[in-house]
Amino acid sequence: MNSDGTDRLGFLIHDGARLLRRRFEERASAYGLSAAQWRLLVRLVKEEGVAQARLAELLEIEPISVSRLLDRMEDGGWIERRRGAEDRRVRMIFPTPRAREAFAHVKSMAGEVYEEALAGLNEDERAVLIRALKKIVENLSDGEGSCQPAGECVNRSKTR
Repeated sequence: MNSDGTDRLGFLIHDGARLLRRRFEERASAYGLSAAQWRLLVRLVKEEGVAQARLAELLEIEPISVSRLLDRMEDGGWIERRRGAEDRRVRMIFPTPRAREAFAHVKSMAGEVYEEALAGLNEDERAVLIRALKKIVENLSDGEGSCQPAGECVNRSKTR
């Protein structure tokens, strides 16, 4: 048994992520979007005009599942599908003004949730935590992705 706590690492990371996700979902529920729809919306705002097939790769879900999510989001006025300029068979996905406005509100709310999660940690402790989590992601990525300086992790294994 390891006395430094590393024997509980997986449980702590999982529980922390689960609790963050739950708190976020509670606060963001007023918009009527599921957690999967929020993940998709965040990707769209950050990578506007992404191909539908690429969204499936980025979200690590089946293309048919992305298609269903997009159908519901399009019906709700959250996204717009356009034909690709170079290949008209490709569907490019764009957030609507409604989606951009909701994203701005939710981004602020997410910052509040992060502050709740990090309460009691000083600046140095927060920096160490972020560096350590980035290193864990890097160590386990096996060349499939990397974390950018802003903290965003990018999966590069399936780029087209």
